[in-house]
Amino acid sequence: MALYLLYESSSGFALLEQLEGEEIAIEAEDVQKSVQDMKKFSQIVKLRAFIPFSSAENALECCNDISEGVLSETLKTFLEQNLPKAKPGKKSKFKLGVTDNKIGNAISEEMDVKCVATELTAELLRGVRQHFSHFVSDLKEGDVERAQLGLAHSYSRSKVKFNVNRVDNMIIQSISLLDQIDKDLNTMSMRVREWYSWHFPEMVKIVSENNAFAKLIVCIQNRDSLKAEDKSEEIAEICGDEDLAGAIVAASKASMGYDINEIDMHNIVTFAERVTALFAYRKDLQNYLHERMSTVAPNLATLVGEAVGARLISHAGSLTNLAKYPASTLQILGAEKALFRALKTKGNTPKYGLIFHSSFIGRAATKNKGRISRYLANKCSIASRIDCFSEVSTNVFGLKLRDQVEERLAFYDTGKAPRKNLTVMQEAMTEAGTGPAEGATKSKKDKKEKKQKREEAEEEEEKPKKKKKAKVVEESEEEEEKPKKKKKSKA
Repeated sequence: MALYLLYESSSGFALLEQLEGEEIAIEAEDVQKSVQDMKKFSQIVKLRAFIPFSSAENALECCNDISEGVLSETLKTFLEQNLPKAKPGKKSKFKLGVTDNKIGNAISEEMDVKCVATELTAELLRGVRQHFSHFVSDLKEGDVERAQLGLAHSYSRSKVKFNVNRVDNMIIQSISLLDQIDKDLNTMSMRVREWYSWHFPEMVKIVSENNAFAKLIVCIQNRDSLKAEDKSEEIAEICGDEDLAGAIVAASKASMGYDINEIDMHNIVTFAERVTALFAYRKDLQNYLHERMSTVAPNLATLVGEAVGARLISHAGSLTNLAKYPASTLQILGAEKALFRALKTKGNTPKYGLIFHSSFIGRAATKNKGRISRYLANKCSIASRIDCFSEVSTNVFGLKLRDQVEERLAFYDTGKAPRKNLTVMQEAMTEAGTGPAEGATKSKKDKKEKKQKREEAEEEEEKPKKKKKAKVVEESEEEEEKPKKKKKSKA
């Protein structure tokens, strides 16, 4: 059986034919040497046809179709014109070698051509790619490289196109940076407390909030300055409590810390200023994350909060990946280690992952935490799919889903039955102005008419059966009524 090779280059499509019918093993040294040597390789493979791309746009379109496993019109026309035509009703006496099974399946379905993607075809196509400029005489030196570079840039740009208003990558980076800043702030706050406590140890017990402590260091600096200047108002403004400010001033007068020279104090104050600046930046980053989540995933953010929603998107890799996950996967997202450990040891699997940080699970009773986490994961899955695939950006669905989770919590505590999901979604669609989905809502009258039509159709189908059955019954009754003939006795 003849073997043809389809080679997709950056310049166009090429169709080649294997001249040697005998298939040699790929591991054989003869095949390897022939691929390296153009003279030997030209005796194995010969170019049958080549069609260049008409433009850069045409090249990009064909490249995208091939990557997605779609048979483009350009490629289909090229193959129909150059492949041998089989007689109607008979199988083709050739095979077409391709690089990817996806495009091979598409060609087989639409053109009824047997496609193969074996090691032999891969090795031969590797040789074609290496010596392609020798097969096509019209290609000059450097044309193939320039075409590859231009197509690679166009293909990359087409893959990274995005909507500026819906960028989930910004959310992933923001939440990762926010988590890192929290770790760094804890370390830095501990360091600045320990450093300044050598000079003013009493303030560590009075002020527990790290940001306020760093601001007080910048304000007070040397504790002796509180004796010379009245900074009660500034301290009260930082602490938010006049009694706390009075306690700090009183403690400074009877402090047990030792004195620090100006150079050491300057370094402590500079470090405290950096800590306060990092706290301010964290607040700005939190606001930025809130704005991004309200734009990209408003329903998910409304349901479980910006931080939990952003962590779910970050762990999934993108909002699209999160929308593709089933609710059972979303429920334990972030607890993969515990899941695999439980499967390995045949123990209890985890009930929740990242969604544990949601307030709903914390409010549920211990016996209901697993049930509410399963229910919450179901609603998060719905919210993420609405955010991903909806064209209208609104948080109405998130509010309704949040109400459903609240009703479910009340149901576990009081036994009050929650509303059905269909009713809640109809209300949400009405408020969002999107209208009910086609076929989602039907009036009782429509349902009654449909049921009546179905019953009538069933009756029409059963009428011939009933007639046939009645006829059989009548015939059997007639046979029973006929008098049985008595056998004549032999004399």
